[in-house]
Amino acid sequence: MDFSTALRVSSSGLTAQRMRMNTISSNIANINTTRTPEGGPYRKKEVIFEAMPEVKNFGQVLSTTPQKQISRVQVTDVHVDRRAPLLKYEPDHPDANEQGYVAYPNINLMEEMTNMIQATRSYEANVSAAQATKDMALSALQIGR
Repeated sequence: MDFSTALRVSSSGLTAQRMRMNTISSNIANINTTRTPEGGPYRKKEVIFEAMPEVKNFGQVLSTTPQKQISRVQVTDVHVDRRAPLLKYEPDHPDANEQGYVAYPNINLMEEMTNMIQATRSYEANVSAAQATKDMALSALQIGR
């Protein structure tokens, strides 16, 4: 694998994890949102990743073997959770229904924080991989001196 391919693979991971962190942050920020423009409470969102082959052109597709093909990560979808909202009895709330229940998003704060830590660690791992690639490239240039 050449240096530019390694950097492209690491940068695809950085981009995917950044989008995941933004989505998790949105979930945490809207944990108590009972009214959205679409109607009803906020719905939890999850980012879906997919491994995509890392190729630049048609010639690379023909020259690489499937077993040695390098993959990058790509965000393919943002899934909106369709689970039922959590109902809490708050008859004085402006969004309460006729029975006095308010529909809150079905978001578990501990699960979201765990996902945020996991995304942060993955982001840091991609930064370390990119830094190691850069260091190897600089070391290779020093050999020629």
